[in-house]
Amino acid sequence: MDTKITLSKGYQYTTYVLMAVGAALIAYSFFTDHNRAWANLLLNNYMFLSIAIGASFFIALQYISQSGWSSMFKRIPEALMSYIPWAGIIMLLLYFGMHSIYHWTHEDALATDPIIQHKSPYLNIPFFFIRMVLFFIAWMVLTRLLRKASLAEDAHGGLGYFEKSEFYSKIHIFLLAITFSFATFDWIMSIDVHWFSTLFSLKNFVAAFYHGSATIVLIVIILHQKGYFKELNKSHLLDFSRYIFMLSIVWGYFAFSQFMLIWYGNIPEETEYFAHRWHSGFKVIFYVNFLINWFIPFVLLLPQALNKNINVLKYVAILLIAGQYLDLYEQIFPTVLHHVVFGLPEIGFFAGFAGLFLFIFGKALASAPLVPKNHPYLEESLHHHLH
Repeated sequence: MDTKITLSKGYQYTTYVLMAVGAALIAYSFFTDHNRAWANLLLNNYMFLSIAIGASFFIALQYISQSGWSSMFKRIPEALMSYIPWAGIIMLLLYFGMHSIYHWTHEDALATDPIIQHKSPYLNIPFFFIRMVLFFIAWMVLTRLLRKASLAEDAHGGLGYFEKSEFYSKIHIFLLAITFSFATFDWIMSIDVHWFSTLFSLKNFVAAFYHGSATIVLIVIILHQKGYFKELNKSHLLDFSRYIFMLSIVWGYFAFSQFMLIWYGNIPEETEYFAHRWHSGFKVIFYVNFLINWFIPFVLLLPQALNKNINVLKYVAILLIAGQYLDLYEQIFPTVLHHVVFGLPEIGFFAGFAGLFLFIFGKALASAPLVPKNHPYLEESLHHHLH
């Protein structure tokens, strides 16, 4: 059975290079266009945070449903969760870029705009950061408790730690539903301060779960191809495919419902969100977003002959990571920069954050045995043959 994973020199050097190149281009971005730089910082930090949040929701769901098939792979979401504290530190840096991203922070806007005045008891800078700190404390405490119980289970065995993990998971998904919804309102939707959507937080929460699950699948497949997780079989692949297939439908449902209801209602305060994006060059991105995040995964993973194919699943997962970036790009950039732009700043920020994320994930993954040897459902996972 697999023991602790050893990070190759190539992996470590890759993370160092990505972080170094990213740091250089990030510094360049802040000197050349600080508004664009802050938009990129928010996009990339939120993207990798949502992967970590989605991974924490995935593992909590496995505990609550007492799923046995996935127990062999639980170290992957545990390691992904380790990015959350780092995301919190980086998100606090938004204090220095609030005026570049959020229109409601400008004093002249507050003085003359009745909508911003009405929202000001909630949308003000001190309360914005108080909420942010509380969100991250909740996420860090619960994910830390889950990780601690998991490692203690490895050391001591017994059902007690599994029962603790199940209890923590029930608290976590409840808090996550509330806190991540408010965080999405704060960090993303308030960029368009005059616009609102009751489906926005649901769509972004589903997106976090969706793309977090896709990231877990991608890492499991890569590790299997490198000689780990030798017990991975077509039944595991089918269950992973079902998660992605199901979430592609839910993501598509919320994304289409948000657009269709606003289009059909034709209320100027609501249609402005999409009208602005379509008339400022983002119309193609709108359609490509649906193509990548719904249509392609749905079509490719519908036939059973394909949803058990390891390479199909691998490339769908890679595509979905790009899809998450595109989805957030469409949410953030139109209001901050008002036009489509992609160049060295975008490449640099993504490279830097990807390097940091992979570095933190790799260290966390290597710090514990890859397979949880005392998990009560491990044998079920190792011999998962249902289809």
